[in-house]
Amino acid sequence: MSDVTAAVNSSLNSVSGTLDLVANAARNGAADARVAATKALSNTSLFLSRVVYQTTYAVSYGVVFPAAFVARGIPRNNAAVRGLIEGAHAASQRADAILGRSLEAPAAH
Repeated sequence: MSDVTAAVNSSLNSVSGTLDLVANAARNGAADARVAATKALSNTSLFLSRVVYQTTYAVSYGVVFPAAFVARGIPRNNAAVRGLIEGAHAASQRADAILGRSLEAPAAH
């Protein structure tokens, strides 16, 4: 019977070792998956950030450059330009007042 007992113990030790190996592999796999997910999230975040930056840069450049180009071609000392400047200033003051960034209320015309 000792041969049978030794064989059973050997089989149990083998099964126990295999289960330990599987458990360790699962733990290590979970840790590896966490690291991979963190890297993927970081890379995705960087990619999306870059896309947003480049899109807003292109839109702002596409709006500001033509406006500045046209503004340079308009003579400065006339009623139309003064109206644009004063209107832009009033709109800026009104936006500041609405957003609470200014204590003075915009002048009503």
